[in-house]
Amino acid sequence: MTPAAPAPRRRTVLGGAALGTLATAGLSARDAQAAEAAQATPATPAAPGGTTPASSVSYRNKQILIGGKPALVLAGEIHYFRLKKADWQSRLDRAKAAGLNTIASYIPWMWHELPDGTIDVTGRTRPERDLGAFIDLCHRNGFHFIARPGPFTMAELKGEGVPERVRDDHPEIVSTGWNDAPATTPTVDYLAPAFLKETRLWYAAVMPVLAKRLYGSGGPVISVQLDNEIGMLAWVSNSPDLTDHLTSDFDGWLRTEYGDSLAARYPFAGEDLAARRKAIRNPKDAYGAALMHDLGRFMRGRFARYVAELRTAAEEYGVTGVPFVINIHGTSDSRAEPFPIGISQLMETYGGIAGTISGADFYLGDLTLRNVTDLYLINAFMDAVNDKDQPVTALEFDAGHADYGQNMDQQTSPSGVDLKTRLCVAQGAKMLNYYLFAGGFNPKLDKPTGDGNDRIGITGERHGFAAPVDPEGRPGVSYASTRETVRAMGGLADVLAPMRTTYDDVALGFVPDHYLTEYHPPELASVQRVLDEAVNTRGAGPRGSLARAMLLGGFRYRSVNLQAGDPDPKDVPVIALATGEHLGAGLQRRLVRFTEAGGKLLLSGRLPVKDMADKRCTVLADALGLKAGSTLTDANRFWLSVTAHDWAAPLPEVRLSRAQLCEPTRGRTVLRELSTGKGCGFDIPLGRGRAVVITTDYQCDLTFWGRAFRALDATPGIRHSATGPGVFLLTTADGERGRLLHAFNVSSGYDQDFTVTENGKPLFGGEKLRLPGRTAAMLPLGLDVGGLRVAYATAELTGAADGRATFRALGAAGASGGGESVVAVEGPARCEGARVSTEGGRTVLRVRRAEFTVRRG
Repeated sequence: MTPAAPAPRRRTVLGGAALGTLATAGLSARDAQAAEAAQATPATPAAPGGTTPASSVSYRNKQILIGGKPALVLAGEIHYFRLKKADWQSRLDRAKAAGLNTIASYIPWMWHELPDGTIDVTGRTRPERDLGAFIDLCHRNGFHFIARPGPFTMAELKGEGVPERVRDDHPEIVSTGWNDAPATTPTVDYLAPAFLKETRLWYAAVMPVLAKRLYGSGGPVISVQLDNEIGMLAWVSNSPDLTDHLTSDFDGWLRTEYGDSLAARYPFAGEDLAARRKAIRNPKDAYGAALMHDLGRFMRGRFARYVAELRTAAEEYGVTGVPFVINIHGTSDSRAEPFPIGISQLMETYGGIAGTISGADFYLGDLTLRNVTDLYLINAFMDAVNDKDQPVTALEFDAGHADYGQNMDQQTSPSGVDLKTRLCVAQGAKMLNYYLFAGGFNPKLDKPTGDGNDRIGITGERHGFAAPVDPEGRPGVSYASTRETVRAMGGLADVLAPMRTTYDDVALGFVPDHYLTEYHPPELASVQRVLDEAVNTRGAGPRGSLARAMLLGGFRYRSVNLQAGDPDPKDVPVIALATGEHLGAGLQRRLVRFTEAGGKLLLSGRLPVKDMADKRCTVLADALGLKAGSTLTDANRFWLSVTAHDWAAPLPEVRLSRAQLCEPTRGRTVLRELSTGKGCGFDIPLGRGRAVVITTDYQCDLTFWGRAFRALDATPGIRHSATGPGVFLLTTADGERGRLLHAFNVSSGYDQDFTVTENGKPLFGGEKLRLPGRTAAMLPLGLDVGGLRVAYATAELTGAADGRATFRALGAAGASGGGESVVAVEGPARCEGARVSTEGGRTVLRVRRAEFTVRRG
């Protein structure tokens, strides 16, 4: 059986044979001039969780601290290298008008390296290569700066931003995939000594430019990203970097990991290295699933070693006192179901690593009922891997109208960027980088290569045509909506920056090993069995129903990384987990211990009866007293249906596409397959706890799932009376300063009127909230702002200072004067044109205007 993957440990990241290669690689003469690029005196690093120097940038308690104060970083990506130097200022003017406070940019190695191999970061060959000048201009305009120097930058650049010369000079770094096939993407073996040496030469040139301009040195640089989308190229092409160097490294890892038991897992264990390497590249069905799992686990640690190399080099060249950032990839086609693959790949590069945080990279288009839980889970699963201090961030937050192919065949609505921004902020995001904010042009290469257009990018002459600011510098159709959203967040930055998300006592389990599917040996039955189960159940549950029902059913839920250690039922009373028939033995035992100790467990999908190597493992099933039987599907005109019983009843008979029939030895049967009468839903006591096990792809019926959670003594703390789908409520709090309620209506244009209660007691004085479709609002609850104590408001708070607070009425009714906003303030208060009454010590103001100001006294 496959042992459970260990929780990320600092020694996992800092160990390894390759550690120190960057720090010891020498500089050639041709790069000496680059290394002299203005070394800076390093700033004092800030220790997360400790005292933060006023000159540093750090993070603590899920906050980003700039100069010791909580900050909300609202950035826009502008590619200086795709603009004439004379146009830099005009694009910064657009960013300033939009309310952004930070500029981010890739810094492409392939743009700054010249045909002779030297590196120009000072503009001696082209003004647009003067990196320091662009960063200084951002600083003079009042912006912070996020630097993204690679070595890989992607950004639709040829070679993904790495000069093609590097691959030509060092063919041993070019990847070989399954069955000895050459890689179909320009990926490389990250830890190959030659690549590390070349990367160090690039860092020797670029990092001193950044070091001179760090926040702690009086400059604007507040964060530096290490590489970009690490592991993504090999994943999306299913072509792992099986170079000779990597396979030797992997072979050594296997022998250390499994020792004398390796031969039982891999039949090639006793052969020579050449034969073992061949067996790894050309796997057989007998060990295919095990190899998929082990290679993924090995690569986690290898990526962590690579990032440690990059960080060591960056710090050596003076970049300290700011957080390093890791960019996580994984969305496609407006969905994020595979996004946790990126988290699984990279979690050991940042999870619990002091001075390093992660950032999401997502492209979801509109936020709708279909994909709202995708974004929710991006943030929740990232936070599950973070430590107690690391905040959630988004390094590539899709802005613009989404016509990335410039074909007029798709368009994001104006509400898309607003809803996504607000959901991220409600879930604790403290840094958002709108990507791409301004478009530009791909300049010609210095030396033609005859590749069709001889430009640096793959999009033609123009790039970023879907951005809020088009390549010519004109505001696009999405500029106004982006500006409105950014200004709404910026107006409350002082309130939002220190706040933390608050949750109900329910968590969604995250199993990173369920996402170890990025490198799957093709055409092997054992591998396909694991893939089919994992892809159809992991994360959100079959059909996405579990995660969606939890959110739309009212739960403000977090996620817990089940591989990080045993969850304590006192801290996490209820865990919901989507799983198929594959779940590691260690995790099965962990869930048994959790439930026996008094925890409540909800399983959705299929009963786990195998480990991740596709070997039989029934630890959890045996403890629950369940025996897995056959799985029925709705194929061949069989209209598979289930009926509700016990606490699940009454409900109509429901037709589904899959049901695993099980035989229980105790507990209650709550769902039965209609034709056989056999159970496919169970309520089972286990030790001091209890488990509800649903072995069907049950639909997102809020009534059913609500009853399932109530059977586990779990109910949402905050509830609403809306009857249509799409409304959900989240909360953030800042200690005694008070709370914000973040109200969302992601339905397709259907307005909702509803009241809100907390633990059965009315909020907002029992007043109704009116929330139009595809809108959201931040509403104060007992919040100290601007010298006022706002008990509640049915209008959105937009700003506060010097004894006054400004508000915006919700929806068209308030804006047209047909609706009424209510603001209750502790003590005396006034508002022009308001109807005023008092309730105890409160002043209640009723206002019929789209925007208004409440003043103290």
